[in-house]
Amino acid sequence: MEEKRNSGKKSSMQAELSIILAAVIVCALMMIGIATFLWLAPFYRFNKIQKLVSTYKKIDELSDDYENFSTEIYQIAEQDNIRITVTDSEFMSFESTSYDGLNYVNRLFGYYAHFYRDDINVVKKTDQYTIQETFDRKANLNYLEMWGRLTDGDWFIIATPLESMTNTARLSMVFFVIVGFAVIAVSIVIISFIMRRYTKPIALPTEQAKRMANQEFDVHYEGDDTNEIGELGRSFNKMSDELERTISELKSANVELQKDNEEKTKTDEIRKEFLNNVSHELKTPIALIQGYAEGLKDNIAEDEDSRDFYCDVIIDEASKMNTMVKKLLTLNQLEFGNDQVVMDHFDLVQLIRGVIAGMQIMIDDAGAQVSFVQESPVYVWGDEFEIEEVVTNYLSNALHHAEKEKRIEISMSFSGNIVRTTVFNTGEPIPEEDLIHVFEKFYKVDKARTREYGGSGIGLSIVKAIMDGHNQLCGVRNYENGVAFWFTLERSQGLD
Repeated sequence: MEEKRNSGKKSSMQAELSIILAAVIVCALMMIGIATFLWLAPFYRFNKIQKLVSTYKKIDELSDDYENFSTEIYQIAEQDNIRITVTDSEFMSFESTSYDGLNYVNRLFGYYAHFYRDDINVVKKTDQYTIQETFDRKANLNYLEMWGRLTDGDWFIIATPLESMTNTARLSMVFFVIVGFAVIAVSIVIISFIMRRYTKPIALPTEQAKRMANQEFDVHYEGDDTNEIGELGRSFNKMSDELERTISELKSANVELQKDNEEKTKTDEIRKEFLNNVSHELKTPIALIQGYAEGLKDNIAEDEDSRDFYCDVIIDEASKMNTMVKKLLTLNQLEFGNDQVVMDHFDLVQLIRGVIAGMQIMIDDAGAQVSFVQESPVYVWGDEFEIEEVVTNYLSNALHHAEKEKRIEISMSFSGNIVRTTVFNTGEPIPEEDLIHVFEKFYKVDKARTREYGGSGIGLSIVKAIMDGHNQLCGVRNYENGVAFWFTLERSQGLD
């Protein structure tokens, strides 16, 4: 029933895309036209007011420059199409850029004496100036005027014509309508041609996908396109073969699984979680290895340097996978009790200094500064090999995340017979919502950065498993300038 209903209503992707793009163009033109009609005049008026304020500030700055004052205001008036008149505090002498400057002096005095009231529309008023709209009956034109006093006490009046923008906005709207229809017509023709050109080749892989959905894996794409469509078709061919093989394998595996389905629920859940996490972690390196290997096979890297680069990437990713597998084995042994803890007393200070010395090359490469000021020996109980793993993981983690001044401090504190060792590194604190998860398997606070240096999210899980095996504690704490990881051990009192 569903298939019949779908087959009866087929829509063309070409037509849909053409209509969508045409609608977008129409909406864009309409919005531009409406915005022009509604806001061009207010924007013009606002711009004029800002120009008056800017001119006032320039005149006020020039008021002390008596030698260049006249030349400067004429340049400003000519550049901005405004009229400027400045008179002294007694309205006796004046400087004006208008041929009827005396008339502007009289108007300025009238404003000061409040002679004009009925025909004044005040736009803005401050302690220094007043901006108002007036109408010049002789010129039949609206003006914006600003008048007031300068800092030195002189009076000024500035006038600029305020042309009507209503007719201009309407004319712009008509122009946009005419041009809009022409643009839409041309766009529809161009879009239809482009859509026809790029949607036609999709029909072949689409038909192939439909047949694959019906488990007809013998169909193959035969096109010779060299673009993404051809690549898609060839990918379908590969996927078809893989699906056929996978389905066959799954059916065989299903028969075997049906024979043995009595495993405990808890074990099954642990296995599922483990497989999901491992698959997630191995997905990226495997994809990189596969991609670069296929590149080598297809001779994409023609020169020796490129081939070396491809090989180095494959080796590096394989090394990361090998390291992660080793860590997984270590973690598995620790969590399932296969790794016996050998308790012994040893000098923790000497162990830490040994780890620092062994990682000195990494420290130098990272440009970090590691400080550890404890001098006298501190003997503790524990498995020396596993505690060395803890210190190494903490220091390695600090090196990868140290920022700013890249300072790492290792310190010890004592409470009764418990020694608490802390590894602090400067940098960004861990988000509070992530703090409770940092010791979980495969958990990564910054996945992109962890991937950059090859981290797998297992190192801190190993630390947690080791400390649990020692019946001791470990944790993490944020500071404003960095992060500190710590662990505790029991002190050997008689040996210090």
